[in-house]
Amino acid sequence: MAEERTFIAIKPDGVQRGLIGDIIKRFEQKGFKLVGMKFTQASEELLKEHYIDLKARPFYEGLCKYMHSGPVCAMVWEGLNVVKTGRVMLGETNPADSKPGTIRGDFCIQVGRNICHGSDSVDSANKEIALWFKPEELVSWKSCAGSWIYE
Repeated sequence: MAEERTFIAIKPDGVQRGLIGDIIKRFEQKGFKLVGMKFTQASEELLKEHYIDLKARPFYEGLCKYMHSGPVCAMVWEGLNVVKTGRVMLGETNPADSKPGTIRGDFCIQVGRNICHGSDSVDSANKEIALWFKPEELVSWKSCAGSWIYE
């Protein structure tokens, strides 16, 4: 099985609302493996680079400012189809369009406070992981539950 990785960040609203544990629990219960995590106050420079693809959008500056307003929990998760499945678990970007049972469907109301960022492709996941983590900050390990999750 090819090990795919994704970048998930719990935004300042999720941190302030005490949802870190609930979000981690959902990814663990799904069967994904946590290989990197840091609790950090992201610099404006990091955030501007992270959201560079949105630079032309009218909300770009406000998004970067908001993401800099408090700590975030940055994580790297590993597993089969983790990018696509992670996005499904998060729900739609706009919480009003998210189904119950998704993170945004259960915990959010407005798009500007949608709790999490999740990579939208394997390529963007690789870029985001490299932006937020040094290689030595990621841990490769074998879960004893692996054979109970994967055939």
